[in-house]
Amino acid sequence: MSAFGMCAASYPKPVARCLAPGWHNVRTCYNRGGSHMFAQRHPAPVLVALAGLALCPAMALGQAAGLPAKQVRIVVPNAAAGPNDLVARVIGPKLSETIGQAVVVENRPSPNGVTGSEYVARAVPDGTVLAVGNSGTHAVNATLYKNPTYDPVKDFTAISEVIFGSLVLVAHPSVKANNVRELIAEARRVPGKLNIAVAGATGEIAGNLIKMQGRIDLTNIPYKGGTPAVAAVMANESQLLLTLYSSLKGPIDSGKLKPIGVTGARRIPQLPNTPTVAESGLEGYEVEFWVGVFAPAKTPPATVQALGREIARIVSLPDVKERFTTVSFEVVGSTPEQFSERVRRDTEKYRKIILESAMQQLD
Repeated sequence: MSAFGMCAASYPKPVARCLAPGWHNVRTCYNRGGSHMFAQRHPAPVLVALAGLALCPAMALGQAAGLPAKQVRIVVPNAAAGPNDLVARVIGPKLSETIGQAVVVENRPSPNGVTGSEYVARAVPDGTVLAVGNSGTHAVNATLYKNPTYDPVKDFTAISEVIFGSLVLVAHPSVKANNVRELIAEARRVPGKLNIAVAGATGEIAGNLIKMQGRIDLTNIPYKGGTPAVAAVMANESQLLLTLYSSLKGPIDSGKLKPIGVTGARRIPQLPNTPTVAESGLEGYEVEFWVGVFAPAKTPPATVQALGREIARIVSLPDVKERFTTVSFEVVGSTPEQFSERVRRDTEKYRKIILESAMQQLD
């Protein structure tokens, strides 16, 4: 709905029906029998509406101030499907409705999302080219690569964190542990005998942090993606895995994998009986996967704030919330300032884990 339409819709229904189509209908509607009768019986609302209608153009301009006035491209640095793509395709149509311009989702996949992220970092900073980044592209990559081609803090302006989720630590049923405390005891009993499947940098970081804080020896086994990693643990080739719940629901429900911990600050609704890693004895442990929207650095502050407000409004809509919660994410809609702090904090946190755990850096 346009800003004018929303303005008109705020009046009592009989008046709103007159105003919503446009200025030219006000006189016509007022003079028609039914609406004229409404005016006679309720003169005050109509007079207020007519006076207030004069403010509608100003309100429309105020709402649009700072938002792009031409086509917007949302670059997803990953292939179609997955959390980043979902965020772009849910937000895009809603943003298009507000600005009255096309919003195009453009996938630019590459390993660890580097190519697409770098593209947006070099784009014209006017709000018409945005990136959907995550904790991998905009926190982990800064240290994962020996010579990163972009800086997630200096080369971008954070607009809004949209969703986040915990990773779930699952084990093969044969593992003699039902929580992280018991896993630590078992790993100390058989040092180096338990393999942990690695299907991405965030999962590897989460596992390395457990090893560091728990002072245990687990062997990392790399896999090319989440699907083969899940299959490997179900087959007992590896015994442990850390990944998002959406990839694990089926195996958990069927009993082929058992959840023994979640990496976030609190338990997740889908697994209310599974404790957090911190609850299981590793105090202060927290690793979360998040997805948010970024603009190039030096994007005008008015544009950043306007986009931040609009994205926060979009993610608060019931239908949008449902799209995200059904795939096990929590909805945020943070301010640019809050998201900037999240990015800065996690970039530094993951830098320390990568370096202290001697995680292999990429060229």
